[in-house]
Amino acid sequence: MSAKVVEILSAEEIRRTVTRLASQIVERTRDLSDLVLLGIYSRGALLAELLARQIETLENVSVSVGALDITLYRDDLDQIGLRTPAKSDISIDLTGKTVVLVDDVIFKGRTIRAALNAIQEYGRPEVIRLAVLVDRGHRELPIHPDFIGKQLPTAKEEVVKVYLQDWDGRDAVELIGD
Repeated sequence: MSAKVVEILSAEEIRRTVTRLASQIVERTRDLSDLVLLGIYSRGALLAELLARQIETLENVSVSVGALDITLYRDDLDQIGLRTPAKSDISIDLTGKTVVLVDDVIFKGRTIRAALNAIQEYGRPEVIRLAVLVDRGHRELPIHPDFIGKQLPTAKEEVVKVYLQDWDGRDAVELIGD
């Protein structure tokens, strides 16, 4: 029996969602010159770039963007298997900055917990906020995104797959289940 695939967001819906998220980030940020979008590898980093471009379009301000690898900070490597860490790309001191952590999907919250630990290597931000494209629920940790593109109640055994043009050759979000 093959898995059932349902498109949750089309390319156009992802574009509109990124625009909305960028607008919300701008509204909640006092000083855009202190804003750093920090994407979690791999699709979170791509989303951070998309958000930065959209903020620049909306506000005519260039926003700092970085990419964070959280592999060595995970507490569940025994469950997800060994991974080769990527190199985090954070070229500025985060001390005093408004950091918006960006990821594609939030599920249990463990990735975000690891990211919060990893950020401490790069300074002490004034505030850390969280932006996700999809929130599917089922949190195991008390972590809640500040900016949510799509709230998507799911069953634990279902999978949410995000496809982004620069990584996958297309933009879409799909729910995969039985």
